[in-house]
Amino acid sequence: MTTTSPVRPPSTTARSFGVEEELVFLDRAALRPVPAAQSVLGLMPDSAVREFVTPEYLASQLEYSSPVHTTVADAMVGLQSFRTVVREAAADAGVVVAATGVPFDVDGDPEIAAIERYERVASANGAVATDHQITALHVHVGIASADDGIRALNRVRVWIPVLLALGSNSPFWRGRDTGFASWRNIHMRRWTTSGCPPVFADGADYWKRAEQLVGVGGTTDINTIAWNVRLSVQHPTIEFRVFDAQLATWQSTFLAALCRGLVTTALSAEPWPALSSELLDSALWHASRDGMTGSLVNPQTGVLEPAADVARALVASVAVALESTGDLSFVTDGLARLLASGTGAAQQRAAFATGGVAGLARLFDEGVA
Repeated sequence: MTTTSPVRPPSTTARSFGVEEELVFLDRAALRPVPAAQSVLGLMPDSAVREFVTPEYLASQLEYSSPVHTTVADAMVGLQSFRTVVREAAADAGVVVAATGVPFDVDGDPEIAAIERYERVASANGAVATDHQITALHVHVGIASADDGIRALNRVRVWIPVLLALGSNSPFWRGRDTGFASWRNIHMRRWTTSGCPPVFADGADYWKRAEQLVGVGGTTDINTIAWNVRLSVQHPTIEFRVFDAQLATWQSTFLAALCRGLVTTALSAEPWPALSSELLDSALWHASRDGMTGSLVNPQTGVLEPAADVARALVASVAVALESTGDLSFVTDGLARLLASGTGAAQQRAAFATGGVAGLARLFDEGVA
């Protein structure tokens, strides 16, 4: 690659966005991964959504990469259509389809999808890749240039721990409660690059420094740079990669709307909070453990405060941007719903406490219904 930014101007004056949502297939008895992706793909009917569905890193996963959206309503319809066709095909294949950051349990090494790039990634990362049985939600938000993307990245990074907490949905690993709301994000800390990116001077600085990482450690190519927010190589977007896969479509679109609001706000001329790199990294670990059940570092004050208050502060900070796209009520109501019902992690724990593995399977079934 050259150091010239691959970012191209968006095709519309509205700030566009898109979502990449991964789902994992599990056996019903133990909720362990099943390499059923190709079987499920073969059972899916031709439809408007089918062209956006592809295999993922693991043979137990499929991914939906949405078309470009300008409204949350359209994104919701697309995600629900994806989940509907996958659920029906998975039922025919005799497997559970789950929207969770990591599977409840695993048995041995995962089967990697038969794609040459994925095989190279697995080989370069050894036992780190063996445990890389994670499922995510990624949100892309349109930007006009790499320099705009870096202006946004340098600012939104301070809110990443709060986004992590809101999107936490992976409390179990190897059949046990990990004590963390997002065990997926703890897994990610073991990769060559992880967590919040550093601050960059501009787009050229970003691409130069990103290219220097390729070949170092397990960074086999620029797409294996695993920061929680980054510039996309393939699209004119800033990409949020911090979220676990979400139980329900409303949660995915709630988080997408927040991300768009953050980018729009970050590109305004308003003052923006700052956190030291060491506090930001610790805040990420803290959010991975506690999710929304305890406290979070508030970027506006730099201290721990009740998680619900910090989440409300996030929404308030982007309220003008949300109002401009008609998303303020949706996000405000979504946060109230999340605080009342709990994150995916809290719902998984409650389902397992009352119904065991079968109760957790029912929760997954309901999530993709």
